[in-house]
Amino acid sequence: MTAPLQPLALEDAEVALAQGWLAPAAADALLGALRAQVPWEVHRIRLFGREHASPRLSCWIGDPEAVYRYSGTVFVPHAWPPVLDALRRALQDDLGSPFNSVLANRYRDGRDAMGWHSDNEPELGPVPVIASVSLGATRRFLLRHRVRRDQRCALELPHGSLLVMRGGTQRHWQHALPRTARPVGERINLTFRWVLPAGG
Repeated sequence: MTAPLQPLALEDAEVALAQGWLAPAAADALLGALRAQVPWEVHRIRLFGREHASPRLSCWIGDPEAVYRYSGTVFVPHAWPPVLDALRRALQDDLGSPFNSVLANRYRDGRDAMGWHSDNEPELGPVPVIASVSLGATRRFLLRHRVRRDQRCALELPHGSLLVMRGGTQRHWQHALPRTARPVGERINLTFRWVLPAGG
């Protein structure tokens, strides 16, 4: 791993970004492996009482006990592909935080997106560590304070970058990956996390 994490000056948050955390050749190899090895699918989510297809391809991967509930759906994890298990171990060594799961999202073009949300489900605990690795096309990532809506931040997340959100970030901030009308290539994003076992 190459570039160090640089903290961002955000109130009520602990966010840091390393734009070149993976070397270009390593990022290229990882992107190709994920395209071929991950069983991509369209997740169904519930919004305002209605079920919708997510505007992206996804896969929930993790240890057997890392069952995750999101937007009215229960996700049972797929087993770790070796390439993602190796990346998990590298992140754990770099960050000093354990991870037992990863949500892989595949944004095929600028129409695929993620709306405003926080990763604050009970299974993630009160102060989750979210480690987000971006591969492929650069996309614009937005953050906004949940109460002070004038406090916003926009980041460009390039190929091989690592964004880490800790502490009270999920409690006080929301984030989104908006649609874009400009031509943009495929992007794969990996958000590593620790899911508490059921009842724990």
